[in-house]
Amino acid sequence: MRALALALALSLPAVAAAQTPDAAEVVAAERAFAADYPGLGMGASFRKWAEPGAIMIAGGRAQTVEQVFPPEAPPDPQEPLLEWWPNFAGISRSGDLGFTTGGVSVNGERAGHYFTVWRRQPDGSWKWVYDGGAGASAADVPGRDSEPELLPLGPEFVMVWSPRDGSNLSTIAMRDVREMEAQLARAVARDQVEAHLAVLADRGRVYVAPLAPAVGPAAAASSLKAWPETFEVGPMEGGGASEAGDLVWTYSPALWSHEEQPRTGHFVRLWQRQDAGWKLVLVQLIFGPPPPPLLVAPPPPGS
Repeated sequence: MRALALALALSLPAVAAAQTPDAAEVVAAERAFAADYPGLGMGASFRKWAEPGAIMIAGGRAQTVEQVFPPEAPPDPQEPLLEWWPNFAGISRSGDLGFTTGGVSVNGERAGHYFTVWRRQPDGSWKWVYDGGAGASAADVPGRDSEPELLPLGPEFVMVWSPRDGSNLSTIAMRDVREMEAQLARAVARDQVEAHLAVLADRGRVYVAPLAPAVGPAAAASSLKAWPETFEVGPMEGGGASEAGDLVWTYSPALWSHEEQPRTGHFVRLWQRQDAGWKLVLVQLIFGPPPPPLLVAPPPPGS
């Protein structure tokens, strides 16, 4: 009965919000972040625009921005010139969580795609909580002067019944998506193409390096074949949900085989609760460093 009551509560449309959240705020924050980079450098600009403890996937593991860019580290005069711009963006119903993703150039050459998750701060400003990149080609995406495609807001819900454990929409969303992630992990161990297509949103994006981003199930069906047939995916390591419980980001470790050699990395995903349930809006695979070669002891002298 509790589960039924909760399901009914989450399916009731809420009264329209007084003000519709606008993803333009998130886009503006991303562009300001990118504009700061040339003057401040990589470490200072990334720390300036990040929440304390914001997550990056670097060196094959999740690390905080302070671990990747220690405040005491001197600027690197040889660091490359990075430029990036949003091509796709969205915001939660509650206006507290948003994202952008788009092309990246390195020293003037287009080199991949970034993905940033942003959270509104108590003072109304925006700071990123996750930043990462994937090697999907940016050769043909619109440039810096273009306006990004915006993810439509999902349906709005209210909770008219309060669980005894005090859960709110955000914690309930994290539980739902944790179960979705567990189901997806079991499915990609059998057939990752079928597994991803089963949960991909109509305009969901899949970043498969070195291909261009695949938008929607039809394009993704082809691009996903460039990944291995199966993955072993570990439990969800982290992420976060909007206050409205409609937008959730996650990251999970992954293991696969390439040319009969083990490889490791992380899946980073963005989920949106839609009319048809939870759907995958974006997925990227971040490669970890190759494992060290097996050391073979030389034969003993005289053998």
